[in-house]
Amino acid sequence: MTLPGAVQAFLDAVHNRDATAVAECFTPDGEYHFAVPQEPARGREAIAGTFAKILGASDKVEWDIVTATVDGHRVWLERVDRFWFSGREVPIECVGVVELDADGSITVVRDYCDMAVWRARREAAVEPVS
Repeated sequence: MTLPGAVQAFLDAVHNRDATAVAECFTPDGEYHFAVPQEPARGREAIAGTFAKILGASDKVEWDIVTATVDGHRVWLERVDRFWFSGREVPIECVGVVELDADGSITVVRDYCDMAVWRARREAAVEPVS
């Protein structure tokens, strides 16, 4: 499936670990909801800051699309988000809902994942090997 340009650019920017490019995919007043129901990052500067933390903490990032559905201005992405810390992979299953404006820019991304699972997997991956 071909994704809308801003959505593909967003995913490419994540893969390239470029927080500024991620933020540029959004409208100036866009929102990124990381692990709903947490408070969203609002505006490009806040979105860039959020992604700088997310992407900067890992050695490598790949968000694999399992399925995608596009319906007008809304895109649903079932993903496996993969992060590497000290060479160890930490995957988390995620569903993202992306909304686009009439010009095709991202207005909102809402990501849903189980943060307890994420924290447990990350903790296990970064524990020193005996």
